[in-house]
Amino acid sequence: MYLPEGDHQRVKILVAGPLGVGKTTAIKTLSQIPTLHTDEVMTDAAAGTDDLSLIGLRDKKTTTVAIDFGRLTLPGDRVVLYLYGTPGQRRFLPLWEGIAFGALGALVLVDTRRLDESFEVMDLIEERGLPYAVAVNTFPDSPDYDLEIVRSKLDLAPDTPLITCDARELNSSLNALIELTAHSISSAGVGAS
Repeated sequence: MYLPEGDHQRVKILVAGPLGVGKTTAIKTLSQIPTLHTDEVMTDAAAGTDDLSLIGLRDKKTTTVAIDFGRLTLPGDRVVLYLYGTPGQRRFLPLWEGIAFGALGALVLVDTRRLDESFEVMDLIEERGLPYAVAVNTFPDSPDYDLEIVRSKLDLAPDTPLITCDARELNSSLNALIELTAHSISSAGVGAS
């Protein structure tokens, strides 16, 4: 659970997306330590703002109200990823400034059943100039669209990584992080002559 002795490069990564897209699940899957969650029970007071009648959300009982946090030490013990999950609702947007500060990039999870809910999150990330990758989290009842159709619907730039993943599976989630990391390094010009 503790970091090994020595110097480490600490890298902050955001895991973002709309309500109920799998951010908390992805961080639980990826983290090598017990994760921190600021989940609270959803109450009737949120009924006017959190529409749980949406496909796939009817059984949702809790929501992240601040952050999720996990840690992943990469092989070689030199690079440590700090994973910060962001809340997915507009009313928590004031938290974004602090959460996004110092992040290398963001992994944006989307659900093909409700792609339109992803625009607000991607806009926030773009406004902060953060490189990001988009991972289509596969749910059992979500339509399986060709990724080029998803790219078009989300109006993604050609160089924005777009992949599928299952936030419940370690290798799938790791592949999404690898895509984000490669894109973030490329965007920063690391290794360019």
